[in-house]
Amino acid sequence: MTVKIRLARGGAKKRPFYRIVVADGRSPRDGRFIEKLGTFDPLKAKDDALRLVLDAEKAAAWVAKGAQPTDRVARLLETVGIGKREARNNPEKALPKKKAQERAAANAAAAEKAAAAAAEPAES
Repeated sequence: MTVKIRLARGGAKKRPFYRIVVADGRSPRDGRFIEKLGTFDPLKAKDDALRLVLDAEKAAAWVAKGAQPTDRVARLLETVGIGKREARNNPEKALPKKKAQERAAANAAAAEKAAAAAAEPAES
C-alpha cells in the first residue's frame, strides 16, 4: 500500500482551499484519508501566516515512515523545513520543435538577405 501526502480540494468554485492529508494512493483525491496534517489556502498572500497551516511534527513522522509527498506538497514541506525537494529540469522540453526551428532559420536567412540588400545601395 503506497501512502501519499497530498492535497484534498475543498472550497467553492473558483475559490480553492486545500487540506493536506495522508491518504492511501488508491483512494480518490477528495475521498477517504488516514490523517489530516494541515491546510493550504492559495488565495492568501504569500507572507500570510494562515496561507499554510501544517503540523510539522506529524508530517516529518509520516515522511520518516515512507509516505511520498506529491510535487506541490513537497514544495510546501520544504518551506517548513521538512525534506529537500529535488530540482526538476528538462531543458530539451523548452527547445523549439523541428518546424519552428526551420521557420526561425528561414526568417533569419530572409532578414540577412534584406540587410545585405539595404547595405548595398548605401555603399555606392
